[in-house]
This record gives sequence, C-alpha cells and structure tokens, in this order.
Amino acid sequence: MTAPLSGLLVIDMAQFLSGPSAALRLGDLGARVIKVERPGTGDICRTLYLSDTDVEGDSTLFHAINRNKESFAADLKDPKQAEQVRRLIAQADVVIQNYRPGVADRLGFGPDRLRADHPRLVVGSISGYGPDGPWAGMPGQDLLAQAVSGAMWLNGDRDDGPVPFGLSVADMLAGHILVEGILAALVRRGITGDGAHVETSLLEAMVDLQFEVLTTHLNDGGRPPIRAATANAHAYLAAPYGVYRTSDGWLALAMTPSSKLEHLLELRLGQRNPFAERDLVKAMVAERLGTKRTGEWIAILQPNDVWCAAVRDWPTLLAEAGFRRLELLQTLQRNGTSITTTRAPLRINSKRPVSRTAAPIVGTHTAVIADEFGLDSL
Repeated sequence: MTAPLSGLLVIDMAQFLSGPSAALRLGDLGARVIKVERPGTGDICRTLYLSDTDVEGDSTLFHAINRNKESFAADLKDPKQAEQVRRLIAQADVVIQNYRPGVADRLGFGPDRLRADHPRLVVGSISGYGPDGPWAGMPGQDLLAQAVSGAMWLNGDRDDGPVPFGLSVADMLAGHILVEGILAALVRRGITGDGAHVETSLLEAMVDLQFEVLTTHLNDGGRPPIRAATANAHAYLAAPYGVYRTSDGWLALAMTPSSKLEHLLELRLGQRNPFAERDLVKAMVAERLGTKRTGEWIAILQPNDVWCAAVRDWPTLLAEAGFRRLELLQTLQRNGTSITTTRAPLRINSKRPVSRTAAPIVGTHTAVIADEFGLDSL
C-alpha cells in the first residue's frame, strides 16, 4: 500500500518534543522527513534523558520522537549553510518550527519570509503561549504550560494540591494539533495551490484538552470544579466514577448507576444522591471494594454490565493478549543496536504504518542530501 503522504517532503527545524513529534506523525504517514539540526550536538533532545539509559549515545526520548527521519547538519548562523537550508526548503512541502517568537525571524527563516518566497509552502509553528502578548517571552516548557493552563487542578483528590500529568501532555497534544492543521492546509493547497502558516501553542493545546470541563465552568456561573475527596477521576462526574483500591490492586469504575452497584456490592445507599453526596457514596464504595481482590470484583461486576477495568502497570499491560494483538510495538536497528519503540496509533485499510529507520545520527545524511538536492553548488 502506498502511504497517504508518500511523495511529500517535510523539513523538521524543531527541537525537543512538540515540533519533532508533529514531524514524526507526518513521517509515519509516509512523508519524507529531513531533520535540520546543529552540527555536532544536534537537537537538544538527544541529551534530554528520562532515565539513565541511552541508546547509541542518544536519549530514549530522542529515539521515540525521531524515527523515520534523515539528519541534515547545518549552522543557521553560517551564511553558506543557511543558504543550503533555504534551497532545501524551496523544494519542500512542509516546514515545522518551534522557536520562541521572533527567533526564526532573526535567523531569516520566519514564516512570513518563507511563505513569501514559496507561496505553496505549508509552515507549521508551535510556541509556548502564542506569537505575541504578555506571555510570549515565557519559556515554552511542558510543565509550565500545564501549570498556567489550570489543568493541574483537575487531577488528584481534593486535598492533594495541584497534580501535574505524568506525561509531556502539552508537547504531545500541540504536535497532534499542528499535524491536524498541516493536513488541512495541504488539502486546501491541493484545491487552490496556496500554502499556509499553521500555528498553535502549548497553552492552546492544554486549553483545548479541557474544552469539556471548561465549557461547563463557563456556563455554570463560574463555579470552580470540585474534586472528590477520594477516588477522584473526574472533577465533574458523580459517584462512583473513580479509581479504587482493592485488597490486591486497583479497580477503575466508570459510569454506573449507584442503584445497580448497591445491589452488586451489597451496600445500603438508600436515597443518597450520587452528585450531592458524592464523597459519602465513594467512601462506602471504597470500603467495600477493599475487601476483595481486583479479579474477584471484575468477575462479579463485568457480567452484570458494570463498566470497570483493572488498573495495569506497564509490565502487566505488555503481557496481555489484548495489547499484543494490536501490534503497537516495533524494534528498529541503528548500527546493529536494537531500539524498541511504539508504532503509529492508527491503521489505514487495516494496515498499521511500519517505520523504515531508527532515529538518525547527527548529520549522517548531510552529504547525500546536499548532493541529491544540489545544495553544494553555491
């Protein structure tokens, strides 16, 4: 099967997570992705370690986000090398950036200049808090965007204080949103011949993540969300929605009428309102669920159409037949070293995209790309 974006050329001028993750998605869909990075050290993400593990001198984080890419090393402050990148961009379909506002302009690669020089080009930009305004100069970092966005007050129980996500959720979401806009711009270009400048930010991504609950807040007299005192999983949903400790693990309970649960758990809830008396009902459910093992409760609840699931850690998940059936993992090779990572989280005509190559070594494709695109004839 020919990949949907086969034949498109994407220039990834971004660093860290958000921009490169967008380029990764386009590469998974078949686009050719050339990563432009500084000579020697390359993308800073190469040394941004999540643990004390690296693979061939690069962090596992870099490997996760930069598979299927070629590396072109260039110092954008060097006139000759900058001109090489401009010539490369002249033959591209998409350019992705995540500089701080104003930096790309100072380097001569601002979206306005690129679009003026190449009207068919689609430029994708990610900032921390938008292109201008009082927050534009703040560091565009994931944890800070989470903090500013208000999202931390949705996690954890009532007395926990703000709880961040255990993931770089702002970066990843901003990357996904940028891909959505880039694909829409490419469709429009196919109709009109005109490219576009697509923009988003970490803050915009975090606000969009909260659109469900933020809309409630905006139309609910401005009342703040109130997290449950225990087993909180959604600040606006009634009991028993939450995650509960069992005698040997944890059990997640989704939308279930309290009346049904009352019978199956042998509780005496009476006329207690699952909204108004959420904490009391949850406390009663929690006490009862703690008396049996997770598997025992699932055997009771699932046959009675109660939406529940065991809370799994990664080793347990990876061992499950249901996970293995999805074929979401792949092992790539770089210089004989194996790198196990994820695959694209979608299928097209029942086929999941397969990565061609592991993340590149800095500048490993520079000479070949320069020759292919005629970049040395300056």
